[in-house]
Amino acid sequence: MADPLFLDLRVVPNAGRNQLAGVHGAGFKVKVRAPAVDGKANAALIDFLAEALGLRASRFRLVSGEKSRTKRVAISDLGEAEKAEILRRMKGESTA
Repeated sequence: MADPLFLDLRVVPNAGRNQLAGVHGAGFKVKVRAPAVDGKANAALIDFLAEALGLRASRFRLVSGEKSRTKRVAISDLGEAEKAEILRRMKGESTA
């Protein structure tokens, strides 16, 4: 099995909308509408990433940052082409 893809994220809860907001430092910024209360923002983050990237939520795992805005997420069962495509989408690049 291939190694997972790790995404270092800066998450902004209580945003006006869910959004992949591009590069932030060495990682990516993601905005979620859910509040940072009782794990709601974490659950919303995983659901939004799965939807935005066209993957099942079960392939995502929060590795670190459960109670922080700085998080690390692992995505499992990806081929090299899928990893490259995800990184392009996270950066906000078109897939043309």
